[in-house]
Amino acid sequence: MDNVCHTLVGAAIASAGLRSRTAYAGAALMIAANLPDVDVLVFATSTPSIEFRRGWTHGVVGQALLPAALTLLIMAWAWWRGTAGLKPRPTMAGLKSPPTTAGPPLRPWRLLALAYLALYSHLLLDFLNNYGLRVLAPIEWRWFYGDAVFIVDPWLWLVLGAGVWAARRQRAPQPARIALGAAAGYVVVMVASAVIAREAVVREWRASRGYEPTALMVGPVPVSPFSHEVIIDAGPHYETGTYRFWSPRLRLDGARIQKNANAPEVAAARTAPAIRSFLVWSRFPFWQIRHTETGTVVTVQDVRFRAGGGPIRFSASATLP
Repeated sequence: MDNVCHTLVGAAIASAGLRSRTAYAGAALMIAANLPDVDVLVFATSTPSIEFRRGWTHGVVGQALLPAALTLLIMAWAWWRGTAGLKPRPTMAGLKSPPTTAGPPLRPWRLLALAYLALYSHLLLDFLNNYGLRVLAPIEWRWFYGDAVFIVDPWLWLVLGAGVWAARRQRAPQPARIALGAAAGYVVVMVASAVIAREAVVREWRASRGYEPTALMVGPVPVSPFSHEVIIDAGPHYETGTYRFWSPRLRLDGARIQKNANAPEVAAARTAPAIRSFLVWSRFPFWQIRHTETGTVVTVQDVRFRAGGGPIRFSASATLP
C-alpha cells in the first residue's frame, strides 16, 4: 500500500487508545507503520531498485531487526532530550535539563511491542495488493500476492482519516476504533470478493477453453472495489479482461499479448543485468524485439502495469550487437 495509508493506520492505532501506553507511542506507531519502506533508499544507489524492493526489509530479517532498531533510536532520542523518565543528558555548566511535559513514561518493552504491531500492519497491507512482497526473504525469495486491494485505496484513506480526525477532535478513542473496525471489515470483504471473482474467472475460462490457465491474476482496480482486472497466462500469450460483480461475467479484450519468450534474442538478453533484475520482480513478463541500425533492442515489460491499455510504466531493455 501507499505510505499515506500506512501512516493513517499507525495514527489510528495510536488514537484508538495505545498512545497512552508509553511515551513516544504515536511516533513509534506511525514510523514503524512505514519502516519496511526504508528500502526506497535503494533508488539513490546503483543497485537495481525493483530487484531489491519489498525483500530484505519486508522479510524475516527486517521483521526481526527494524522494530528493535526503532525502539533503540527512540530511547536514545529520549535520553538526549532528557525526557520520559530516563536519565537526562548532560548539560553545560552543570545546568539541569529543561522540565518535560506531562505524559506517560517511556516503557521500552511496550514501545517495542507497538513497533512490531505497526510493522506487521505494513506487511499485511502490502500483501493485499498485486505488487506483492517477499515476506520470507532471505530464507525464501518467493513473492506473495493478495490481489485484493488496490495499492492506493481512497476508501481506506477516507475511513481512517475521518477516524483519526474525529478521535483527536473529541479527545476520545472510540472514533479511531470504529474506523479501524470499518477498515478491517472492508479488507475482509475485498479479500472475499477477490477469492469469489478468481473462482468465477477460472470456471468461465475452463468452460470456454477446456483447460486450466497457466497462471492467473484477478486483481483490484482504482476506486471501484468490486471491479477486477483479469490477466490470464494462456501459454504462448496473455489474455486480459475485466470481471465485475454487478455484471458477473468475464469480459476478455480482443487483443492478445504475445510473450515472445522463446525468441533467440530474448535468450541472449536474459543475461543483461537490467533484464535479470527486472525478471526477479516480474510476474507476467512479455518481450518486444526491435531491430535498429546500432543493434537489436530487447525490452521486457509486465502486463500488470498497463494503465488502461496505455504505455507500460515498468520495463527493462538491453541492446544486442
